[in-house]
Amino acid sequence: MQIWMTLILVVQMLSALTMIGLVLVQHGKGADMGASFGSGASGSLFGATGSANFLSRSTAVCASIFFACTLALALLSNQGTRAVEGSSVLDRAAPAASAPAPATGAIPGAIPGAAQPAVPAPIAAPTAASQAAPAIPAK
Repeated sequence: MQIWMTLILVVQMLSALTMIGLVLVQHGKGADMGASFGSGASGSLFGATGSANFLSRSTAVCASIFFACTLALALLSNQGTRAVEGSSVLDRAAPAASAPAPATGAIPGAIPGAAQPAVPAPIAAPTAASQAAPAIPAK
């Protein structure tokens, strides 16, 4: 099965590189100087060049090969994981924890048996006089 995956991967890479080259070689519809002034396309749906030429059809074939290779690689890579018990990660049992969870209120990373620091008293709420807007000094 590994030989098939390698072969499909090579075909996928070759089709991708070929597709990149074909797209870069193609002549765009708006690349002519006259197209910017209205004389480029004759008003038809696909422009003056027709519906498709050799380069655009070759690009479509390469894209189809690339898509088929991608699907084949996805299916082949998924078949190897089906042998493991459970078909998804959620079906597999979680590994047991090595240490029990700390008690509520415990400080993570604290040394067991060490004295805990005292909790400071809450800060008193500000009074109404301290919340008043400061006076603007007169000139």
